Amino acid sequence: MCLYYKQMKPRRRIKKINGLEYWYEDTPYYNPEKKQTRYHSTYLGKNVNGVPVKVRTEGIPGPSISAVPKEAYTYGNLIPLQKIIQDLHIDEYLSHLASASEKETILALAINRILHPVSMHLVSTWYEESSLYLANPKLRLSSQPLSNLLSAIGNSGVPEEFMRLLIQSLGTDATLIYDITSLSSYSKLISLLEYGYNRDGLDLPQINFSLVLDTNQAIPVMYDIYQGSIVDVVTLKNTVKKIRSMGIRDYTLVLDRGFFSQGNLEELVREDLSFVIPASMALKQVKEILTEAQRDLESPQYLQKYQEDPIFVKPIVFSVNGTEIAGFCYYDLKREQNERNLFYIHLHDLKQKLESLKVPRGRRPDDVFKECAGTFANYFSWRVEGDQFVVEIRNNAVAQRINRMGKQIILSRSPLDWRECLTVYRERDCIEKAFRTLKQDIQVMPLNVKKESTLRGFLFVTFLSLILRMRLLKLMKDASLLDEYTLEGLLMELSKIKKVQLVTGETITTEISKKQRTILDALGLCA
Repeated sequence: MCLYYKQMKPRRRIKKINGLEYWYEDTPYYNPEKKQTRYHSTYLGKNVNGVPVKVRTEGIPGPSISAVPKEAYTYGNLIPLQKIIQDLHIDEYLSHLASASEKETILALAINRILHPVSMHLVSTWYEESSLYLANPKLRLSSQPLSNLLSAIGNSGVPEEFMRLLIQSLGTDATLIYDITSLSSYSKLISLLEYGYNRDGLDLPQINFSLVLDTNQAIPVMYDIYQGSIVDVVTLKNTVKKIRSMGIRDYTLVLDRGFFSQGNLEELVREDLSFVIPASMALKQVKEILTEAQRDLESPQYLQKYQEDPIFVKPIVFSVNGTEIAGFCYYDLKREQNERNLFYIHLHDLKQKLESLKVPRGRRPDDVFKECAGTFANYFSWRVEGDQFVVEIRNNAVAQRINRMGKQIILSRSPLDWRECLTVYRERDCIEKAFRTLKQDIQVMPLNVKKESTLRGFLFVTFLSLILRMRLLKLMKDASLLDEYTLEGLLMELSKIKKVQLVTGETITTEISKKQRTILDALGLCA
């Protein structure tokens, strides 16, 4: 009986006093004398938009006019974001580049993409419920003024100058990761939008959006925009020049396999850059090096341990127009097994799918097969009987693929050893996460603008949002908060902290719970 009452949870209720509503929390307990359940009642605060708000600290609230709330605004979720804006001097740099109202509007838009991304015509509604409104109630946040501002940013040098100021203040001189993704749109009015390789598998015109990410700071420091048909490999030359124009000199550039080409290697050597890049089998020299390395790759002399797992590492040399580039051939046994499992599962499932596929009347079987098989088409031979495919697995093609699994060549023109090279390359996943964040959390897609200048301005805002979000994730990681909270969960918990404006004009902050206090303390913040 006693155990049962200990497990009963407190319940909340609203009580009306003098026509006003107040929150109370009733905690159950067992009264042994009366042999029944009783409740301890605790006053929580006045009901303001469904939230208990304490406006008095003593006694049961009465009709005191000075203590009556007028409006309540979300506040707590802004605390870490505004601190990051200050710490990275984002507000300071924007003040150099825009008017006070323009700066506040840009920051409001960037914060909105993190907290509650909405269409432009709904931004003002969100803003009026935020404590940002208390400081700047006259911001023009209807659709047309916002569109005009974004267009003005897109036609200006604000993004480039902001990036220069940010990079110079951070002293970016360590490891930079460069990559590119595609952003799709339904618009037919923007010349940058073209069909090209779409990383999301969408049959839509796109732009290509590149990022340079500083691994020390764990934030993006540069971005650029390219026509949708431009392939990754041809963007590197201009990117290197733009990095130099920002004042960055001493750094190591980490690249993906998509940027590996003879021309890019020549450019990197010509610019005397420190870089790390995985080699692609597209070049004959790479195939020859791997074939040679495999002869004794499993020799005990090449055995190492990486993150508690065995790995074979053999030094190799790659030649670019007479310049030798050092590198390492890696054989990761654990990765090989994982790759094999995923490959065979996909091969099996795809074969079954192809064999159940019917060729639509009027369509070429070859086109239908390639659409379905995709990059796995080379692993199958096929013929059509009636309207269905008869599919066989090409053993030689599969064997060649299996033979390369777990093996990787990474070229490095840098002072990094084999372990450091492998580590910085695997850290590339942070930029892939940044792209996913842009598309899923900040909701940059689909690009829903009509003018190229507006598009450029909007992407600048989302770039700011990405900086704030990634820096907050780093703070959460450093504070060991990611084990308990997602970023969204943390911001949701903090959003319960409100700013309340009284009828007298005074503004107060609602009480901070133990859980919220723990979060703020861990992040080194105070409300």
